[in-house]
Amino acid sequence: MNRQVLCKAEANVSGNVPDSAPAKLSQYEKIVELLTTLFPVWVILGTIIGIYKPSAVTWLETDLFTVGLGFLMLSMGLTLTFEDFRRCMRNPWTVGVGFLAQYMIKPMLGFVIAMSLKLSAPLATGLILVSCCPGGQASNVATYISKGNVALSVLMTTCSTIGAIVMTPLLTKLLAGQLVPVDAAVRTSKFLHVKLYKCLHMMLKENYFFFQGLAISTFQVVLVPTIVGVLSHEYFPKFTERIITLTPLIGVILTTLLCASPIGQVSEVLKAQGAQLIVPVALLHAAAFALGYWLSRFSSFGESTSRTISIECGMQSSALGFLLAQKHFTNPLVAVPSAVSVVCMALGGSALAVFWRNRPIPADDKDDFKE
Repeated sequence: MNRQVLCKAEANVSGNVPDSAPAKLSQYEKIVELLTTLFPVWVILGTIIGIYKPSAVTWLETDLFTVGLGFLMLSMGLTLTFEDFRRCMRNPWTVGVGFLAQYMIKPMLGFVIAMSLKLSAPLATGLILVSCCPGGQASNVATYISKGNVALSVLMTTCSTIGAIVMTPLLTKLLAGQLVPVDAAVRTSKFLHVKLYKCLHMMLKENYFFFQGLAISTFQVVLVPTIVGVLSHEYFPKFTERIITLTPLIGVILTTLLCASPIGQVSEVLKAQGAQLIVPVALLHAAAFALGYWLSRFSSFGESTSRTISIECGMQSSALGFLLAQKHFTNPLVAVPSAVSVVCMALGGSALAVFWRNRPIPADDKDDFKE
């Protein structure tokens, strides 16, 4: 497939170069393109397998899960050059808008939805927690498929993850702490008040070393594989050209597996409690996608940049929320919103990516990274 159409990592990293008519595709390239555009279907199948046949996907955990994330970012790095990142740094406000959307708009969305739908204290806390999590690696794949700015997406994921060292525990404490005076259901249990507050307070105090490990993991799982991919692109261009056509499909397969695995690990809880959270979690992601996009448009960003910020805002690290819920809260229900979020995030993000993939970048799209 025409490389500009598939990844646009060099010539169109910011979306400023319009889509040209694609070259005639070979049968092999047509099959790869079809399988890639079926991304939402693979996510649905992965979800069903994770819930009803968890043993088929739960093998991908711990070290293997980390390796899978590393390969995912390696596949993204193969589509990039160092010039792509240098271009993005010409306009750091694009990263800043994404950071504000991630840690201002989305947490408030989680809080408002939890309060409006009168969720129980554990479920509301879990929804707020996942809304305060940083961007996830799946957003990089969705950006790639949607013809957004992959280099900007990687930078935003890295910055939001490092920012999570402070922002995630702080925002969770501030917003979920409001459950004490707001949620009438919680008032029936003074013991639960105290326990909830203590959990949130401990989360703020104890998470430094946990998130320090998260920052190190980000370096290992996001930055190192991406840099290796970029170096391979720079120094082995002929090899990269041979495999670049497969890159989006590899990203789709790995993302599907990495989403199915945590679903399989909590399949029983999802069967019992997941249904009541589909609406609030789906609302959270849909609103985040929409607000991320329109905030970018109101900031006068181009279409490609706006797509990138929208996807980054709507697709956060639900797996991190699940891990934090298990680590810091004794009530298992707090982890359920994160598990449901894995499904909604992957399904919504993949569907939006495929939708945008079939909508050309406007010919007069603004270049947000001009010198």
